[in-house]
Amino acid sequence: MVRTLLYLLGGLLLGLVIHLVVILILPRISENAAYTQVASFEALNRTTLLALPKAGEANPLHLDPDMSYGLCKLDLSAGPGEVTGTLPLAFWSVAVYDSTGTVLYSTTNRDGIGQTLDLGIFDPAQTRLLAEQKIDISPGLLIVEARTDEVFVVVRLAPPHPSVRDRYEAQLERLACRNIAI
Repeated sequence: MVRTLLYLLGGLLLGLVIHLVVILILPRISENAAYTQVASFEALNRTTLLALPKAGEANPLHLDPDMSYGLCKLDLSAGPGEVTGTLPLAFWSVAVYDSTGTVLYSTTNRDGIGQTLDLGIFDPAQTRLLAEQKIDISPGLLIVEARTDEVFVVVRLAPPHPSVRDRYEAQLERLACRNIAI
């Protein structure tokens, strides 16, 4: 009886360890991860529009065809990142992701931001310098702390009508995406 309970307990612990290892390791070694797909875009320190999916074609990033998407990659080892600009009055959202595809920060214009996007992204050392007031930033800058130096920012914009999509996408593409000089 005791031996059977020990075997059950051992099997349960082994199953738990295997389960945790698979859950924690598999996303990091996956070749189909979001960051792997985003890395192929030429968007380092600039905003790049993502092509909208066409009906019947593959949509690996699961983009909504009614939205317009701007992508910006930043390397925080070159300094804190900044994404700034003015967006149309239509609905928009911004999300900051790290290299594992984890959302670090997300907000929409419905949170009282209005049309102006002013977002600063800092690594832990840069955040410490910011707290010590050794980095000058513009007032009103939304501050996001990233655990890794490689981050990407996705801005989604919902044009209210297809006829204004080109104008809205031009405004989306004008977002400044750069490193702040320290």
